[in-house]
Amino acid sequence: MQTVLTTDEAPSGNTFDPWCERLREKYFPIEGSRDEDGPFQARLELSSIGNMTVNRFTQTGSARYTIRDNVVRKKNLRDDTLTVSLRTRGVAQTLQHDRTSIQRPGDIVIREVGPLDLHLRDFSQDFNLGVPRHKIENLLGNAKIYTSLTLEAEQASTSLVTSFFAELIRIRHELSPDTAARMGSIGVDLIVAGMADRLAREVPRSLHGTLVVQRAKAYVEAHIGDPTLDPAQLAAAMGVSLRRLQELFKEQGRQIAEWIWERRLNIAAGRLADRGSAHRQIADLAYGCGFSSQSHFSRRFKDRFGMTPRDYREHARLRMDA
Repeated sequence: MQTVLTTDEAPSGNTFDPWCERLREKYFPIEGSRDEDGPFQARLELSSIGNMTVNRFTQTGSARYTIRDNVVRKKNLRDDTLTVSLRTRGVAQTLQHDRTSIQRPGDIVIREVGPLDLHLRDFSQDFNLGVPRHKIENLLGNAKIYTSLTLEAEQASTSLVTSFFAELIRIRHELSPDTAARMGSIGVDLIVAGMADRLAREVPRSLHGTLVVQRAKAYVEAHIGDPTLDPAQLAAAMGVSLRRLQELFKEQGRQIAEWIWERRLNIAAGRLADRGSAHRQIADLAYGCGFSSQSHFSRRFKDRFGMTPRDYREHARLRMDA
């Protein structure tokens, strides 16, 4: 990872104030404070996995970082990314949306761009993944439901996420950009599955039906290549009756089968427009999205987008080259 900011560059003595000033100038509109004297050292390193940013934030000495609401409004901060923080060392306390939580080594927390209070204690280190907001909210709903909610290391799915990303970060340079991007997407699916499990134990009963639908949508994303996936199989995977799942989808103005086909087609369209998939045959993309034949795929794709898959790919290429 590339070091982009470090207190090694600050003059001896007070390293904390220059550190906060440079963070504000280059990256985060934060205010910093310390509740104790003593040495302070910090380092920020950046990298990426596909189109997902990754940073490693390390510091020695306790400190508190605050982003205030008036700063968010004044700077009109972009909020199209959610930060998934994987804690590797030390203890952090996060306050966002009136929810306070503690993160210890092995824990995960999701934060959004907005008013925030973050207290890092003693020696602290975490990896922060910048994930497009829509990739999580499309499946889990509004981020305010789960920001600052800790996924504990003891939860089996949390351990799976942390070990997956630790290995992916380690070997990322050995992967092609396309493979790294796909692995990153798999990792996001794991995060969504873990958070859905956590939410099922946390939220009020009034939200339970919404969460079942969100879990069902996450399941569809993870199994989009399975041509046998249908409403009955999805209901069984969610542990509810088909009738109950149909009712829950209907409450959101959707039909289950309609949602599955829409996701198959939209994912296929995204892959057709992706330069990293330009080498793949259209039939291969169709089968990868759960279509049983290329002719069926072409027919449904044209009905949905008004052009054949081949024309859609060419049109997307011309747009990118323009």
